[in-house]
Amino acid sequence: MKNFIAIAFLMLLLSGCVSPPAPHDYSEFRNSDPKSILVLPPINNSPEVIAPYSILSQISMPIAESGYYVYPVAIVEQTFKNNGITVANDAQALPTSKLHEIFGADAALYISIEQYGTSYSVISSETLVSLNAKLVDLKTGVTLWQDTASASSAENRGNSGGGLAGMLVEAIVHQVIESATDAGFDISSIATQRLLSSDMHNGLLHGHRSPKYGQPATSEKAK
Repeated sequence: MKNFIAIAFLMLLLSGCVSPPAPHDYSEFRNSDPKSILVLPPINNSPEVIAPYSILSQISMPIAESGYYVYPVAIVEQTFKNNGITVANDAQALPTSKLHEIFGADAALYISIEQYGTSYSVISSETLVSLNAKLVDLKTGVTLWQDTASASSAENRGNSGGGLAGMLVEAIVHQVIESATDAGFDISSIATQRLLSSDMHNGLLHGHRSPKYGQPATSEKAK
């Protein structure tokens, strides 16, 4: 009986570990009801110089597919450069009222890249992308939504079955392939979808351009 109780308790703990995060409070998001989103240059906390360009090339799609107008990221970046702002930290430090005055957007998306790239550690190799983001109302400065997301090339990788030597070879092969082909580009697409898509748990609400506009968030449906 004691063993049964111990196993049941362990299963309860394990099930708790894999449960999804609590649903966000979307009240401020709904009150603001933004129609257009300005994506600010991402702050890069990873060692990879290419990371911001990879993320910016992927970021617009999940936002647009969620039903929002997204200001073209290339034009936004050039506008900042024309005004002497070439560093992401400086762009994100601007007052929200100034951003609204310049661009006229309803809200701005602030992004930081925490991890990006391929790493190799003895018997494993993976390409990992990890992002933080928050959406801020540019008229009021109120944070409407924020979340984190990550994606890894090792998520669905099975055991090679070749013992330690096989694992070492597999890790080296994965690192060479992923580094040579910039696997971070594909992985960042998954990470941005997980972070922002309105069809994902705790993602953005459906925007005005979406046929699902006005419906509850995916995380709210799951309650």
